[in-house]
Amino acid sequence: MVQEHQGTTGSVTDRRFAIVVSKYHHSITQKLLDGAVQTLTRNLVPANQITTHWVPGAWEIPSAVQHVLDVGSCDAVLTLGCVVRGETTHDQHINTSVSNSLGRLALDYKVPVAFGVLTVNTMDQAIQRSGGDVGNKGVEVAEAAIHMLLLFKEIASSQG
Repeated sequence: MVQEHQGTTGSVTDRRFAIVVSKYHHSITQKLLDGAVQTLTRNLVPANQITTHWVPGAWEIPSAVQHVLDVGSCDAVLTLGCVVRGETTHDQHINTSVSNSLGRLALDYKVPVAFGVLTVNTMDQAIQRSGGDVGNKGVEVAEAAIHMLLLFKEIASSQG
């Protein structure tokens, strides 16, 4: 269960979650997805309130998130992907654009958009962050989304 954080207690059993996940580096992103879904269901989110949308790569995540938010089919979006540094600066351009776009979408739509795109130097780092020695960032992203939903609910209720 998500740890209690200063007032962010409550339930997300009635909330809908969308997960946008990249197919690129599927062996990594599948583990991130598994961790995220397990965390949501462990926090009593029914499986039928979790939708998964696969995109080709990290670059396509923001446009899919925008479409999900336009349709209004969820209360929070989790984003999962993996960009590994290569021999050129290609990864830096993708990472910057994706992170800036997702941040903007969260602000514009006032919906939690949890960032779970690994930006790593090596495939070994990705493995370690998708269930290895460093944990599973999919779990952390799901916990962050839940925390933010509860916080938004708390803020709204405190306004009367």
